[in-house]
Amino acid sequence: MSVDALFRPFTIKGLTLPNRIVMAPMTRSFSPNGIPSEGVPGYYRRRAEGGVGLIVTEGTVVERPAARNDAAVPVFHGEALPEWQKVVDEVHAVGGLIAPQIWHVGSARGQGAEWEPLGKVDSPSGLAGLGRQKYEAMTEEDIADTIAAFGRSARAAKEIGFDAVEIHGAHSYLIDQFFWNVLNVRTDQWGGATIGERSRFGAEVVRAVREGIGEEMPLILRLSQWKSGAYDAKNAHDPAELEQWLSPLAEAGVDVFHCSQRRFWEPEFEGSDLNFAGWTKKVTGLPTITVGSVGLDGEFIAAFGGAGSKPASLDGLIERLEREEFDLVAVGRALLADPYWVQKIRDGRHDELMDFQRQAMLTLS
Repeated sequence: MSVDALFRPFTIKGLTLPNRIVMAPMTRSFSPNGIPSEGVPGYYRRRAEGGVGLIVTEGTVVERPAARNDAAVPVFHGEALPEWQKVVDEVHAVGGLIAPQIWHVGSARGQGAEWEPLGKVDSPSGLAGLGRQKYEAMTEEDIADTIAAFGRSARAAKEIGFDAVEIHGAHSYLIDQFFWNVLNVRTDQWGGATIGERSRFGAEVVRAVREGIGEEMPLILRLSQWKSGAYDAKNAHDPAELEQWLSPLAEAGVDVFHCSQRRFWEPEFEGSDLNFAGWTKKVTGLPTITVGSVGLDGEFIAAFGGAGSKPASLDGLIERLEREEFDLVAVGRALLADPYWVQKIRDGRHDELMDFQRQAMLTLS
């Protein structure tokens, strides 16, 4: 099948991407004490040289005491900002486009057993699981300070010269914890029985980020139904609930929804072949990014257990893209293994495509 659909330009506000391929955000943990190490700029530059339409960085955390759960995860404030400037300069030097993903892990713990949060853990209801109280619920002051921290990181991204910003609102991290009725049992304005009510915190974060970057810079929000350790969880069980969830976020200023699935080809709701990105575009009318095992025959969770994956056909993906079910395609592990994956796909050099091996997660190649 022709890959032409993947290589058509796409414009988001005033930003024109040369193709439909986005580098998915992937935690690398090469930032000791939160400061990107000297290998980080070259790592992103190589993906830009390889032809990625838009790079989304690994998750970078906002300025809150317990915003990260790994001492080597990068921050997006203070002394880290000059290092992120180097990343932007390297990517722009080869004609690439790049967006930081800004993040807060909330009560999600467990990566790096030696890492202790530097202060109070932020959590909507203080729950670490269904009915399991472990922390204090966030106060109004905690919530206001966290929203403001997202806004500060957004302003910094614009000042440094990033091309867009992505907010991490997926995978059972802080924003998603507010969405999920298992971890958000608040009865005030930040909770509620419906997903529409529980979307308020996310919407306020979006507003703060939009204010920080202005109206012309694209704002992407990454969402998922699945949670870490709860892969069948759903915030929205049908299209009506999906619309309740997403409408306040769209109204707050989202330009693009990045719809995370473990396998992009799986339908989101019964009675339709549309995946998560397809349904999100249908109910909001906004552009979407699909993601999930693109170009590989195994899904990414298994990679943490050491499983490798081999190249897989893109035909089904391209068929969906040509039907305009979604607009952009995020690629993760295939680009981790090979910075020049995009060029090889474009040029039909399928015999040169590389297997993904877990070793790729341990280096900045």
